[in-house]
Amino acid sequence: MIARRLVSLHSRVFLPSLRTMSSIPPPECLFKEMNIPNRQLYGPGPSTMPQAIGSSQAQPLLGHLHPEFVEIMSQVRLGLQYVFKTRNAYTFAVSGTGHAGMEAAILNLAERGETILVAKAGIWGMRAADLGRRLGLKVEVVEVPDGQVVPVSAIEEAAKRVKPAVIFVCHGESSTGIAQPLEGLSKIAHDNGGLLLVDTVASLGGAPFDADALGVDCVYTATQKVLNAPPGLAPISFSDRAMQKIKNRKERVASFYFDALELGNYWGCDGEMRRYHHTAPISSVYALREALAIIAKKGIDTLIQQHIDNAVALYSQLDQAGFKMFVEKKEDRLPCLHTVRVPEGVDWKAVQSSLFAQGIEVAGGLGATTGKIFRIGTFGQNSEPAKTKEVLSKFIQVVKEQSKL
Repeated sequence: MIARRLVSLHSRVFLPSLRTMSSIPPPECLFKEMNIPNRQLYGPGPSTMPQAIGSSQAQPLLGHLHPEFVEIMSQVRLGLQYVFKTRNAYTFAVSGTGHAGMEAAILNLAERGETILVAKAGIWGMRAADLGRRLGLKVEVVEVPDGQVVPVSAIEEAAKRVKPAVIFVCHGESSTGIAQPLEGLSKIAHDNGGLLLVDTVASLGGAPFDADALGVDCVYTATQKVLNAPPGLAPISFSDRAMQKIKNRKERVASFYFDALELGNYWGCDGEMRRYHHTAPISSVYALREALAIIAKKGIDTLIQQHIDNAVALYSQLDQAGFKMFVEKKEDRLPCLHTVRVPEGVDWKAVQSSLFAQGIEVAGGLGATTGKIFRIGTFGQNSEPAKTKEVLSKFIQVVKEQSKL
């Protein structure tokens, strides 16, 4: 009798939920294969992924604390120190896209009520300022018109006035195509009691950068630009000065997920026994390791020079075809992301659609530059004169066809 009552109770509790679940049919689209075109990615990112990096993601999964995976994490840390050009112990990768790197950096470096000074030359400076306000920071902005770099003198003047805890600069501003000068900024930050934070999402490996020589206190990047890996990880590095600030915060970092001390332990930065923090995106770490291996074999300085040389050839080809660059001064241009003015009377969306049909991505503007520019990314393996010349020839042809309509 008791057994029958338990069975009856079990049915009443679980059968309604089962009926609810079965009322939703499986979507028809999931019975079909995904449509993934083999497109040449010459936009602002993600970039075209080499086969070796893609194949690495098909390797068997390991546990996030298996000794073999821990060894791969250690290799990734060494590779990141190499490309950042730093000996910082706290160098690792945040699980998340480049924006996760920005959030992790600002969350750790600044406390509520402190001041962040943002050098704004495009949308990423605007994002950093917005994040600072969300975190309860006092935000000061030094701003210039799109297509220009922020003068170091303007940053120095503002820093003397507001004494910021953090100075934020975006080295490669992908919305405008500028390469922000970094020389002297760490001294300005340190002389005024603060730290220097640099965003290299669109620039690392494609423009000169040396974290230690520049005295950078925190730098982050993303995997899907010059590294040619899939998006999903944000490599980051904290200097000893930055870690001292983090370890002596008045309040703990509000986010456990982005806590540099917790993440640093998981990545083996502090020399202590690794604790479980989160389940890392195992396959993405494989891909990053393979991407770093490709760069190590080529040489980071060789890779940077390759982007610079390729940019010179790109400028020449566009100039001969009558195009105008958005960033007028050549020394202010980012060598791996090029912004080209949309000629008068040309529909940039139509140009983009026509190139898509040919298997090529070239993007339009972002934020305030929407409709004003094309953005052409020559990241990593795409930064080769022969490839760039071919893609630009098709781009130029499509634009000229549109101008006649």
